[in-house]
Formats: sequence, structure tokens, C-alpha cells
Amino acid sequence: MDEGGCPPGIERMRFTVHILGMTESALSRSSWRPTKQDAVTWVPMDRVILPSLSVRSMARPIPTDVPDTSHSHPTASLGVDLESHSIPQLYKTFDIEHMPVEGGDDPRAWSSFHKNVVLCLIASASMIAGLAESIQNPAISDMEADLPATASQISLSLSLFIALQGVMPLFWSAISEVKGRKLVYVVSLALCTASSAVVATSKTIQLVIAFRCLQATGSSAVGSIGAATLSDIYDPVERGTKMGIYYIAPLLGPSLAPLMGGVLTTAFNWRAPFWFLTAVSALSCVSILLFLRHTFRQERSLTYQNVLKSRLKSGSQSTTPSSTATIVEKEPPPPTVLGKQTGLDPGLSNSPVIADVALAEIKLTLRDVNPVKPLWLVVRRMNNLMILFASGLMFAFSFVVSFTASRTLSSVYGYNALTVGLVLLSFGLGSLAGSVVGGRWSDIKLADLKAANGGVSYPEMRLRSTKIGLIFLPPSVLAFGWVSERHVHVSAMCVFLFLSGFFLVCAYTSTLAYIVDANNGRSATAVAANSAFRGLGAFVATEVAVPLQNSVGDGWHYTIWTGLMILVGLLVWLVVRKGETWREAAEKREQGVENHGS
Repeated sequence: MDEGGCPPGIERMRFTVHILGMTESALSRSSWRPTKQDAVTWVPMDRVILPSLSVRSMARPIPTDVPDTSHSHPTASLGVDLESHSIPQLYKTFDIEHMPVEGGDDPRAWSSFHKNVVLCLIASASMIAGLAESIQNPAISDMEADLPATASQISLSLSLFIALQGVMPLFWSAISEVKGRKLVYVVSLALCTASSAVVATSKTIQLVIAFRCLQATGSSAVGSIGAATLSDIYDPVERGTKMGIYYIAPLLGPSLAPLMGGVLTTAFNWRAPFWFLTAVSALSCVSILLFLRHTFRQERSLTYQNVLKSRLKSGSQSTTPSSTATIVEKEPPPPTVLGKQTGLDPGLSNSPVIADVALAEIKLTLRDVNPVKPLWLVVRRMNNLMILFASGLMFAFSFVVSFTASRTLSSVYGYNALTVGLVLLSFGLGSLAGSVVGGRWSDIKLADLKAANGGVSYPEMRLRSTKIGLIFLPPSVLAFGWVSERHVHVSAMCVFLFLSGFFLVCAYTSTLAYIVDANNGRSATAVAANSAFRGLGAFVATEVAVPLQNSVGDGWHYTIWTGLMILVGLLVWLVVRKGETWREAAEKREQGVENHGS
């Protein structure tokens, strides 16, 4: 390779490409070299290898009067003059992960300090969702007596909270694809702050239920879009470790919530936990408003790219070269350069063509984004559906184990709210350890597999790191269930709570990173879909948990969950074996639809 990444033997090459906003057509490899900032992909075809060039590279003046020569290449014999002979069908590709961004402010090029600031701000804010969902549990009896409220009404407030917290990210992710991540964070946290204050001052259970729903809506954005923000600033090779660090905070929330709720309720009353949430949400909102840099880049959003293409079709064209989108066309018209025919065979309908126009600057609005369509594109991929279902089951278990263990510790062991919180902290500590270890192990495993595969990686490689966690998770869950059933010493419960949390999150961290890696360009929608599956799974699991616990006991209840965790392992390993085939078939199908529509 030369310094620009060109394979040896390809010194000069003249060809045409289809670029929005550009008019240069004859590119000479003898005088042009891509820089490190340029997105260049070398795509092998039947007999030729052509570079896919970014707009930033092509915007530089390039001489067009250099004579063409033929050269050989170890893997591609070029014995043709590209301007005077018909050549096989050409395909241009762009790496959506590394598309050049307008103004050159690439979040991936930020310093480690700035990236860590973003990570800390997003991680700390994502803790609020976990705190809000569980902090009221130790205060349930006080709420029932003070409001007053029935047990079913309190349960309804919790179930609706979980469901909305899972579904509403679909709405937030659609907005983030138009207005960016920061605005979504600020608005959602402001909503969470206001609704928490109303709950803290409520006099009726109906008001509590209504504003707990708004609280769920506001607290759901950061936890779902946060992973998409990390994909904005980190490359896939380091994403697993950062996901593991990021996920510590959402795990800390539900882990610390029972303990904090018990302390605040004991020291003050049931309203104190909600005043605490008000203060934390307000602090996080102000911090993000002041210190968070914008990370979202429309050039790397498939939603934005699709709108560009639709605007091109509708004739919204300009001569101002302000777009950086490269369009892939499978069967474009004959090539032209500034209105005249090139030396390529004019009868060759599958040759690329220069667009002698440029799109004006496009401002997206909410009308340009349909959250249902990108969601459907994510869910209809079999590899995504399998992982989303597995993720939903894992999250549902993590919520149910805290909920049902609280009931067992209170009713059977006779512990107060503070002691219950301390016991449940063991599950949280195991989850924290699993998040850090699992994230790091995921990156190490991915790097090893990539090196063994000649430096080429694909998203399914990451899922191989889940093997250990998915093997030891089912027996840990089974042991916890029967330890609880037999009412043995609480230390045994703590041990198996820790192990269940550790192995669960070891596996979950990699599945979350996979959802991002396997859906380049629509990571926010993919993570939002993940949140929806988690929320709906937790909603159903919570509704059936108490009847199951009362009818069959903890032992058989968690035996059922053991079977579900085995199912999770089977789903993940099915994606490991078949996911690449499913994903590539889906990508070809979607590309075929786009080309047909063109």
C-alpha cells in the first residue's frame, strides 16, 4: 500500500463516479493521494479494483490531463484502458461509520479527554432511569397508607413506568436523528425533573400514576440514545470497553435504588426519594446543557442519507456543493462529464455517472423522519430480532429478580427496607463487575478474532465473547431460586445474586455492542428497539411475577427463568452461526429495493 492506501501496481487510473455536489470527473491517481482523514474503500470486482472516494478528497483540485496507462495487480489484472474499453459492472461503496463530516469536526477525532467527558455525562444521566424505576419499592407500604392506595394500584404505577420507559425511546430516537442527541437529552431530563417534583407533592394515587408515566417518558431517552452517542465518538474496536464502562451507571441505578429509597424513606417519608430524583435530574440536565458537545453527525445517519436521495429524486437540486453524500447506483445512465460523453462505451448502462448538480443544504424536520420505517428495517432482520428478544429476556430477569427478592426478604426473612437494599446490593455489585469485565473481554476477543481473520472483522465476532457468561448464567439462576425457596442463610442468597448479576451482564454488554455494530447508520433506532423489547419484556415479567411466586414458589419460578436463560444462550449462538448470512442477505435486499426505487 502507498501512503494513501492504494494497492501496489495501481499508479494512475481515470474513471468517473457519481457524487452529489461535485463536478470533477476525471481523476488521476498519479497526482491525487487520499489523506488520513479521507474515507477510502478499495472494492475488489471481477477484473478491476476501484477506489471509493469521499467528497472531501474529491473537492481538492485534481489534474485531468495525465495520460492513462495500464498496470497489473496481483489480485486484479487491469490490462484495459478504462476510458476506451467497456469494463465489468462497477460498484462504489461508502463506509457510513467514517463518512467525512461537514466542517471537519469529527467526534471520532476528539481528544480522549473530550470523549471521556461525554462518556461521564451520558453515563451519569443514564443512572436516573434505573433509580426512578426502583427507588419507590421500599416506600410502597408508606405510599399505600398515606395516599391511600391499593397494592394493585401501586403495581400498576410500576408496570406502566417500565412499559413506557421501554417504548418511548422510539420517539426520542426519531427526534435525535433530526435535531441531534443533545437537544433530546436536555428536553427529556427537564421533563423528568418536572414530573418527579409533581409526584413528590401528589395527594392522590391517580396523580402519582399519571406523572410516573411522564417521569418514565423523560428518563428513558438517555438510557437508550446513550449507546448511540458512544457510537458517534468511538470506533467499533474500542466500543465494547466503553459500552462496559457506560453500562455501569444504568446498573448502579437499580442496584442502589432500593438502598437509597430505604434510607430516604426511613429518614424522612415516601416523598423524599422523589425529591432526590428531582434534584439529580435537574443537575444532570444543567450539566449536559453546559458541557456536552454535539456528537451527532447527519452525514453518518442513514436517515439523513435516505432523505438526501429522496430529495434528489424529487428534483430538489442546487449548484451549491454543500452535501457530502455519495450515492450508490447499480444501473445509472451512460457516463457524462460536464455534458459531454466520456470515452467509456455509451451503451454500457451500468457504468457510474457524474451528477452535474449539487444539492442545496438540507434541513431535516420531524416530517422527514418516520420512526416506524427504520424500526421495521431493524426488527425485520432476523439477526436483530434474535438478539433483541434475548436482550429483552435478560433485562426482564434483572428486574424481576430485584422485585421478587425484595418480597421474599421482607415477608420470609423479616428484613426492613434498609436491610433489603443491602442484600440486593450484591446483585448490583455483580452486575457492575460483569459490565467492566464483560466489556473488556468483548474487545479482547474481537481483536483476537480480527487478527486471526486477516485484519477483517464483522459484528458477529463480538458475540463469541458471551460464551462463558451464557454457560454459567442458568445454573446461577437455578441455585438462587432454590436457595430462596429453602430459606437458607442470607449469605448464600448474596453469593448467587452476585454470580447471577455478573454472568448476566457479561453477556448483555456484548449483545448491546452488537446491536450498535450491526446497524451502522441507524444505531439510535436499533438501541431504541432494544429498549422497547426490554421494557415490554419487563412489563410482562413483572405482571406475572407475583402470581407465579405465590403459586409455585421461588424455586419453580426461577426454574422457569433458568429455562428462559438457556433459550437466551441458544438465540445468541444461533446469531453467532447464522447472523452474518442473515445480515448480509438483508443488506442486499434493502440495497436492491433502493436501487429499484432509483
